[in-house]
Amino acid sequence: MATLTTSVVLLRWQILSAVLMFMASTLNIRFRKADYIGLAVISSGLGMVAACWFATGLLGITLLDASSIWHNVLNIMEEMSQKAPPEWPMVIT
Repeated sequence: MATLTTSVVLLRWQILSAVLMFMASTLNIRFRKADYIGLAVISSGLGMVAACWFATGLLGITLLDASSIWHNVLNIMEEMSQKAPPEWPMVIT
């Protein structure tokens, strides 16, 4: 029983995000059956956010890590655009 309690305490955010994914999926199915397309899109978006939260929580990625990854992507894109040939990207008219 102590092991179960400890695992719930340590994994509370992952369990919460998994429950949110399940609820968003269930709501999405019910909204689509009832022809509430707008609410179905909103619940799909909430499910995607919960899935990203779940994945980043399992991988141990924090907001500081995400910020450094984003800055690294910006630096790489800037370097790529500086080294690209002048006719790239080609525009077809």
